[in-house]
Amino acid sequence: MLRYAVRRCVTSILTLFLMITLTFFVMQIVPGGPFLGENVSQAAVDRLLAKYGFDQPILIQYGNYLKNLFTGDLGVSIVDSAGKPVKDIIWTGLLISLRLGFMALAVAVLLGVTMGALVATKHNSFIDRVFVFAASFGMSVPSFIMTIAMMLIFAVWLRVLPVAYLESWKSYIMPVLGMSLPSMFSLARITRTSMLDVTNQDYIKTAYAKGLPKRKVIFKHALRNAVLPVLTAMGPMVAGILTGSFVVEKVFAIAGVGKYFVGAINARDYPLIMGTAILYAVLLIFCNYVVDLLYGVIDPRIKM
Repeated sequence: MLRYAVRRCVTSILTLFLMITLTFFVMQIVPGGPFLGENVSQAAVDRLLAKYGFDQPILIQYGNYLKNLFTGDLGVSIVDSAGKPVKDIIWTGLLISLRLGFMALAVAVLLGVTMGALVATKHNSFIDRVFVFAASFGMSVPSFIMTIAMMLIFAVWLRVLPVAYLESWKSYIMPVLGMSLPSMFSLARITRTSMLDVTNQDYIKTAYAKGLPKRKVIFKHALRNAVLPVLTAMGPMVAGILTGSFVVEKVFAIAGVGKYFVGAINARDYPLIMGTAILYAVLLIFCNYVVDLLYGVIDPRIKM
């Protein structure tokens, strides 16, 4: 177990390094730049390029970025008038995104897994068919359509929820639902499919033959063995939710990481783009790393 954990840690670090390298060089070949504009002279552009070190050869820029990165320096935001450090901007947005993300993650996991497990016991029934249709619909509708529809219904027509910002507990309802519903339906479908495979196994039939209560058989015996595919899907899902949905934060004007990332792309703010990309990659790689280790905890038959 320890050898496997160390080996996966090394491969995770290599994956992060490759992601940083690829993102850095891709940004260099993307057309446009942060200092382009109709009323900006070439002399002003040259001074700004020299100020941020963008006038140097690309390999030197890459080496300087890696050297600064190892010291925890992500650079300063180009479009921020005060030249605020990228790590401060990300930290400010991350606190908001994490608060929303943990709420959305709790809703998605608790409701999704429970719903999928219960629906699996009603296979081929009317409830099962309605669930399959609802889950397919919920997974197919884009996030921006779902959030705008909720905003139109609950904020504009019914006027029971605020339309934007995080000013009260009601302000969290629509953003949390917008972030959690697609993941909830996805987890529910995966749980349902996995449960259907497990419930036909002989040990489940033996548990019923022994007279064990149905609830105990489903949630203690069947669900534990059906949860591995759910864990696989939760790795990238957790990272995406915790960093905040880019669309949801933009629609509801929430100053989280997602909003900063979208704004950085539009403004070609290269240091902020790199910083948010690294944050997402670290969370994604870490979540997948934890999921891989949990496989052996949940099912001891798996060889590391």
